Amino acid sequence: MTATAAARVATLRQRHAFVLLGAVQATLIFTLAAIAVPLPRIGRELGLQRADLILLSAAYGLTFAGLLLFGGRLADRYGGRRALTAGLVLFAAASAAAPLASGMEALLAARFAQGAGAALIAPAAMAVLRAVFPSPSAYGRAMATWGGLSILGATAGNLLSGVISTLLSWRWTFAVPLVVALAALALTPRLPPDTTASRDRSLDLPGALLATAGITLASHGLVVTDTHPWSSAGVLVPLLGGAALLAGFWYAERGARDPLLPTRFLLDRRRILALAAVALSACATAMTFVVLSLHLQQTRDWSQLRTSAAFVPFAVALIASGRAAGALIGRYGARTVTAAGLGTGAAGLVLLALTGTDAHIPYEYGLLPGLVLLPAGTAASFAGAAVLATEGVPRQQTGLAGGVLNTAMEFGPTALFALLLTLGSDASSLAATGAALAAVALLNHRTK
Repeated sequence: MTATAAARVATLRQRHAFVLLGAVQATLIFTLAAIAVPLPRIGRELGLQRADLILLSAAYGLTFAGLLLFGGRLADRYGGRRALTAGLVLFAAASAAAPLASGMEALLAARFAQGAGAALIAPAAMAVLRAVFPSPSAYGRAMATWGGLSILGATAGNLLSGVISTLLSWRWTFAVPLVVALAALALTPRLPPDTTASRDRSLDLPGALLATAGITLASHGLVVTDTHPWSSAGVLVPLLGGAALLAGFWYAERGARDPLLPTRFLLDRRRILALAAVALSACATAMTFVVLSLHLQQTRDWSQLRTSAAFVPFAVALIASGRAAGALIGRYGARTVTAAGLGTGAAGLVLLALTGTDAHIPYEYGLLPGLVLLPAGTAASFAGAAVLATEGVPRQQTGLAGGVLNTAMEFGPTALFALLLTLGSDASSLAATGAALAAVALLNHRTK
């Protein structure tokens, strides 16, 4: 085989591996979002109360966000491919059990298990991606595309879940994660072997327990603000308990010999701004889907199918911007693209806040402009932030970088969403999110 032919084969293998890992990453976020639209139908079928529905909708995200840092440590210690395989087995088993659930308890347990599997998969996939693209420049280009996969998965979850639950049943929404997980399990042995595993590293179980318990408790406290006032024990106890555990985690990590999350890892200014951009972009997307879905169905009396169709331009703009982001980052740099993306997303949110929730303004003039600008901006900011968050990270800490990046993507929106909803109105919440995006864009630009 000639050198040119060998290079082509290597490039083809890299592309196949990226498609596989990218499909898995998008599916993790698809699974997070897919239950939102059919949730009222699930409640009617299983006889659930509002509090049960809130817990059910949050269960996946609670274990996902809470276990991500530990999942990253497992990937770095045992190797990305091993951790990926273990996570896929758990994720597939939970995805198979969920549609068979006959009651709240079984479905809740399946969602918790799905989140635990996802917490192993997400950082492990990034560790394997580093092995697939050993060159720093090639890895940077891959991360530019990787950054938009999560928001694409969330969009697909919101779009397809309404269609699937209307035409078939909400139980069929779990077929997507099950099929993807089984296909990935079959193809995982073809991925590069684990070469960066560090068996001499400790698992830092005390740090893992503190981080997991702290993030999970704090997330639960924020989630229940939808049904409990901020001053109630149901909110204050988990919030304060979670904050105390996270403070204990930070203190313990400073003195640990081999910390789960080294303090210096988060002190890089570019990484801080990148994680803030990821959290805000994810929050903007999540809030837009929730607020506008409720507005269209409750205020404008649109059906689930028509509501899903309203977000098709959102998906088109998202894909187009994601495809262009890699080339833009190569030409202008990750920080410039991140700042520009945040600014564009902020403009989209402001438009939605001003005209999108006014039922008297037609869709074409009220919602459509914002539903194009917002995804175009957030896709670019996700791509640039993913490059910044992983820039300069040692290979043996790739799993850690994946865990931190995904934690910002999961826990950040939970916290920001709960805080913004206390503003009391849809438009003010969207406008506040837009202002926050614009502020981070300005800070990101000034670090150049």
